Amino acid sequence: MRLCLLPATLLTLLFVSPVLSSSQYPLTSTLSTTLVDALSNDPNYTSLLHLLQRARLIPTLNKLNGCTLFAPTNDAIRQYLRGNDLWRSAFHDDHLLLNDNVHEQLRQQLFYHLLNHTTQELPNHSTRIYKTLHYPRVLLDPPSRDPPPSPPWLPIPGGTLGGEPQLLRVSESSVGVDAFGKGGAKIVNTSTAGNGIIYGITKVLEPPGDLAEVVSQQSSVSFLNKLSTTAMTKLLNSTSELTLFLPVDTAWDALDHYERLYLESEYSTNDLNRILNLHAVVEEGVRYSDTFGKTTNLTTLDGSKLEIKVSSMSTTISGAGLVESDIFASNGVLHLVDSLLVPPGTLQLTPEKYLLALNGTTFVSLLHSVDLGSLINNTDVKYTILVPSDEVMSLHGDKELPERGSEDLRKLLQYHFLPGNWTSEKLADGMLLETALEEDGLPGRRQVLSVGVSLDDKKLAEKSIRFAGAKTIGNPIKVNNTLLYFISRPLVPPVDPLQTALPFLDLSSFLAAIFSTSQAEILRKAPHTSLLIPHNSAFKRLGLLVSAHLLGTSAKQDLESVLLHHALDTIEYAQSLRNGSQHTFSTLEGSDVRFDRLKNGSLYVSPSGGWTGMQSELFVKDLLTNTGVVHELSDILIPRSVNLTIGKLVKAAQGSTMASLAAKAGFEWVLNGTAPPEGFSWDNEVLPGVGWTLLCPTDNAFKDVNLTQLYADPDALRGIVAQHLIPTQALEGGSLIIDTDALYNNQPIPLDNSPTYNTLLSSRSAYGDLVFRWRDDLQSNGYIVGIKGARGTDGSADWARVLSWGRSTNAGGGVIQIDRLLQPYHPPWWISYGAPTVVGVGSCILICLFFYGVRLVWQRDTTEATYEPIGGFGRDDDDD
Repeated sequence: MRLCLLPATLLTLLFVSPVLSSSQYPLTSTLSTTLVDALSNDPNYTSLLHLLQRARLIPTLNKLNGCTLFAPTNDAIRQYLRGNDLWRSAFHDDHLLLNDNVHEQLRQQLFYHLLNHTTQELPNHSTRIYKTLHYPRVLLDPPSRDPPPSPPWLPIPGGTLGGEPQLLRVSESSVGVDAFGKGGAKIVNTSTAGNGIIYGITKVLEPPGDLAEVVSQQSSVSFLNKLSTTAMTKLLNSTSELTLFLPVDTAWDALDHYERLYLESEYSTNDLNRILNLHAVVEEGVRYSDTFGKTTNLTTLDGSKLEIKVSSMSTTISGAGLVESDIFASNGVLHLVDSLLVPPGTLQLTPEKYLLALNGTTFVSLLHSVDLGSLINNTDVKYTILVPSDEVMSLHGDKELPERGSEDLRKLLQYHFLPGNWTSEKLADGMLLETALEEDGLPGRRQVLSVGVSLDDKKLAEKSIRFAGAKTIGNPIKVNNTLLYFISRPLVPPVDPLQTALPFLDLSSFLAAIFSTSQAEILRKAPHTSLLIPHNSAFKRLGLLVSAHLLGTSAKQDLESVLLHHALDTIEYAQSLRNGSQHTFSTLEGSDVRFDRLKNGSLYVSPSGGWTGMQSELFVKDLLTNTGVVHELSDILIPRSVNLTIGKLVKAAQGSTMASLAAKAGFEWVLNGTAPPEGFSWDNEVLPGVGWTLLCPTDNAFKDVNLTQLYADPDALRGIVAQHLIPTQALEGGSLIIDTDALYNNQPIPLDNSPTYNTLLSSRSAYGDLVFRWRDDLQSNGYIVGIKGARGTDGSADWARVLSWGRSTNAGGGVIQIDRLLQPYHPPWWISYGAPTVVGVGSCILICLFFYGVRLVWQRDTTEATYEPIGGFGRDDDDD
């Protein structure tokens, strides 16, 4: 750096010294001895003279009129050279003699050893501050190798201390001491010269560095040093005329433990920068302690006010005591205080700061990646936040979470925020709480999560709380308007209804039915719905033929209507279903279902269609989805749009041959569930409003039947069909329920207790009735049906095994699948005529025997002796 010549007034000040005092002596260049002479005469300063020559300061010392030189001895310089490359290079490198402008820094350090007055007396039992000839400044460029201006080189006023030179504190025995008189270089001897005085010292004086360096060297502000940021360092090392009031380590104890943890985290940069600005003042001129009046007001870089009060007893800065003052730096001064100078409410402790302090940095980082930082930085809104800690997040890994910045991650994180403060006292088992997550499938409302509350097994007085199945860890933490719960795993928002139900194996049959139709996407995405899914057993309870029909390829429309009938077009959670006043709910199929609540808490659902008494028990599960909720049913619901005719069930029973026989015989109306046509030959036997149960042999049952011959005999054909048709009428009260374990019986007619039923043939044949029995043996295990009274050689043609059944939705009845065709029974002649003949013959014989007996008796009466009455038989007794 090129030096400039001082103005004439400054030269006059330095060389003429017009102001005299008790400590300054008017010395002129005519005196015989100078400071250089005094140094030359003392062998302890040869090293110092060598450095003064290298720095080209010999002419300067000769020209100074009245000054004080604190001269390091040879030992002091030798020791200093070991640790200072600049001094060592200047001392030993002869190649730098001509380009000595490189030694600008050396000259400035040597100026720090010079005072512009003669100090004859040192302070006694105290310290005193003096101005040196060192004017610190920021060197923007490295020193130039160009030749410097002609000597003498003089200090240039200006620099980073507002035009003021650097200060030096001196005690009675040391130089460069702190405010308490400790440290510094010991004064070992004194020499007097014509233009000043020399104090020999044991150390080389190091000019104070910038405030960043000075602060880093202060052990009493180690906590602040640990928190230092790049912006803080830049402020401290590049700002001129900076006055700092920094709190000592004990001052930070006033902060909450979590506040300190937050400030130590990597996310506290902005707050740390602000804290420093609250303790920093930049004005014209550095505010040393001797500039404080009784009351002084300063404005910090943050804009807050500092009120300084000085009394004979103490000095306070906005209520904080001044611990140590005037720690000099090249660009300002440092004062130490015993309290933080942070106005109340200036630094609000946001949830984010607590999360960072409590090992929730990954959670915070993920929130910022999807622009949700406002959820943890708004202190006005009340939230309960469910936080997985860093350890929990590391266990699950990034692969188990959506990609950073993605919409899926945004939804997942919103699911961890509950509006309001939900303390443990407010939580109850089974509650559903709204979250901050707004789903497209939930228009007008937010997604909810479930709460589980139970007593801890080990500590019965404490609650064990679960949110969406995740356990809480530790006690909740209150942060202003926010409540924090740490949980055992990240929460995953509900997915679509079908994916939600997929893990439940007992619901797999209904799901398979859904995926086999075109309604899967509708049920997956339909907004604002409650899906009621029956258990797998519901298909068996429905009746195998009904299930086979619905799951058949030709019944897709019926199946889709049934599926949509299980989807309510409103969201009904368990609470509203149990305690709500509404009983009827519309479905996506278009018709309604009805809910009945029993006193014992049970819930039953009745469909809009099906057969009389059809209902299902509802098991409220609150399986949450992104479109609503899923509950479970015991049975399948059939809407009124699904007409289960006998014809459909016959097809499901693989009874196409029987269907053909019925149609050929004129019973097609039975298959279609309609009234018989006018002029139907069996019209007298058909009762109005009566349903029909058709015993349907499988197609395989006709393998030994001559269908051609049968079709050619209409009477025989009608007789066969009539033998398989049972008039069916609901019992009183509209119920055919006989199975107490089921909500309703899926049998078209009751089969237990060996019932006997009339058939359509019963009015024309004594052998038209059918009887059902349960048979449990090696030959047959299940129900069998036979013609009542039939007596074949072995009876094999007169009975069949029941394979399955299904109920019709038309006036009762249905189809019972059997494995054999029941031929109308025609007994042989010895059975038809034998009995009457035997009875007639027997009657004749008995009659003959009767009269024969009478004759015998009569003959006996005529052959026996008799006595004639006196007077003869013709005499009258009156004649006497």
